[in-house]
Amino acid sequence: MYKVFFKDRIIFLGDKSESLNFEGMVYAWIEDEPLEGLILQFDEDESKEAICIVADDFGQLFEHFKSCFSYIEAAGGKVYNSKNQLLAIYRLEKWDLPKGKVEKGESVREAAVREVEEECGITDLEIKKELNSTFHTYWMKGKFMLKRTYWFEMSYAGFETLVPQTEEDIQEVKWLSIKNLAEFKANTYASILEVINES
Repeated sequence: MYKVFFKDRIIFLGDKSESLNFEGMVYAWIEDEPLEGLILQFDEDESKEAICIVADDFGQLFEHFKSCFSYIEAAGGKVYNSKNQLLAIYRLEKWDLPKGKVEKGESVREAAVREVEEECGITDLEIKKELNSTFHTYWMKGKFMLKRTYWFEMSYAGFETLVPQTEEDIQEVKWLSIKNLAEFKANTYASILEVINES
């Protein structure tokens, strides 16, 4: 099952067997049935916290759901140093993790490492494992966007000075103690909390 964030509200996508545990509105999608109206209605009606869309064929459902948006892919890292501190960026008045768009001809792993290096000014990162992807939506220049971000847990053993990529509106980059993430968690995005909380 995928969670697609509309700010802090969610559309769940899954196959029919996964809807049994969902409390709330469940919409059973039939192949080729348009979903744009339902998605826009959910986006505009902030009284609904979550809905669940299910289908017999999850792959077909997801491909159709994607087609309702301008779809882009990004990649990023949950990076720990030798002191087990978390690498965090502060951008547009919110705490975040380093990430960015996957470029043409680049693998998602390559993109994740490059984006961390560019946004934070460090090198020699080691990917430890792939984490769950996150999905979130937003409006940009009149287009409804769906972004999938591929996440990787990484380790960093160096001592380079952190340098925020200011042209990407990053105001600060710092290492945070994982025992003291209350400020980060209180001022970040719902989709980023998913990555932070994944073990």
